[in-house]
Amino acid sequence: MYPCDMMRSAACGHPFCVTCWQGYMSSSINDGPGCLMLRCPDPSCCAAVGQDMINALALREDKDKYKRYFLRSFIEDNRKTKWCPAPGCEFAVDFIVGSGSYDVNCRCSYSFCWNCTEEAHRPVDCGTVAKWILKNSAESENMNWILANSKPCPKCKRPIEKNQGCMHITCTPPCKYEFCWLCLGAWSDHGERTGGFYACNRYEAAKQEGVYDEAEKRREMAKNSLERYTHYYERWATNQSSRQKALADLSQMQAVHLEKLSDIQSQPESQLKFIIEAWLQIVECRRVLKWTYAYGFYLPEHEQAKRQFFEYLQGEAESGLERLHQCAEKELQGYLNAEGPSKDFNEFRTKLAGLTSVTRNYFENLVRALENGLSDVDSHGACSRAASSKSLGGGSSKARGTRGKAAASKSSSSRMDDSGHWSCEYCTFGNVKSATICQMCQQRH
Repeated sequence: MYPCDMMRSAACGHPFCVTCWQGYMSSSINDGPGCLMLRCPDPSCCAAVGQDMINALALREDKDKYKRYFLRSFIEDNRKTKWCPAPGCEFAVDFIVGSGSYDVNCRCSYSFCWNCTEEAHRPVDCGTVAKWILKNSAESENMNWILANSKPCPKCKRPIEKNQGCMHITCTPPCKYEFCWLCLGAWSDHGERTGGFYACNRYEAAKQEGVYDEAEKRREMAKNSLERYTHYYERWATNQSSRQKALADLSQMQAVHLEKLSDIQSQPESQLKFIIEAWLQIVECRRVLKWTYAYGFYLPEHEQAKRQFFEYLQGEAESGLERLHQCAEKELQGYLNAEGPSKDFNEFRTKLAGLTSVTRNYFENLVRALENGLSDVDSHGACSRAASSKSLGGGSSKARGTRGKAAASKSSSSRMDDSGHWSCEYCTFGNVKSATICQMCQQRH
């Protein structure tokens, strides 16, 4: 017998004591997310046990677990929300449909692609990213390296690498087979009469007859493939590490250096935000530049004109970013080490803000150009330098004219070489015949 205030029931009216309810709820919640479908303890009843009963009767630890399951269920069942994939982040992101981009930013400052939940990867599509990540982690590259840099033992077939020494090879135990590295023949048939320890007359003769053509061709193809992959991967990884370093520098700038610089230059921190904007732009541009190498790796080999145009644009982007990075990193250090206010600090502000703006415009238009498949390259395999400049320049003619007037007084924004051609020090896209407004950086040549 129990008093009425110790009894509870769901909508069905089946009464159970509070102690039994707590034990039943605790057991179900500890079993996992299935507790969200909790039913009346009566085996013959299907009445739902709602969140209000959980809040009223469950123990505090069980209620906390139930709330986490409930929140997880809401996020995972909602097509417009996803968990942030950053390690250790517990935020969920709400996606705004029609925003025009699948790159989203979490409150933890991590950016990722809404479609594939990999890190933000414009201008590369999700399919290319998946192939690139698989290639970086797959065993295929190991096999390519083995094929390019080793030969199988003629007896046991295990791959052997030769990185120094003569052509006399002895396989590892238990095989211990001795053979010639060049022709793979038994070493007992070799000696001074076959060319000595560093040559093989048999191999040279057989090579001229075409005996080794197929194997050499396969090995050469593997070596070329490996070298090409290594070229792109090393630059992809270098920009990734540079981005991580820039993130650390940005954090240091926000936490320590900005206040120090404010004291030295006698300027409020609100007027030093241009430095933070520059570092944020460097971080973003490093990410874009990193993924252009994955884009270049999968660009078809036969489209030579498109590949040359892409490499030109990529080189210009890298050059511009290096100028911005050096200005924000090296030149800023002089003002941080100064003993008092610097007379030319305002000139530095103008330079860094200008480089930030120019780099931002170039990279935004570069991303659009790559996402459009480099459509400026015509069907005959030639690309119009003027057309590409216009497509990457962006902005209206009115805006360009206004920027041109403002920049006309800056004699340092352009220079003429010995051949009478103008070139722009901001974007190096010049080589025009007369002084004009550069459609890449909006400065006057």
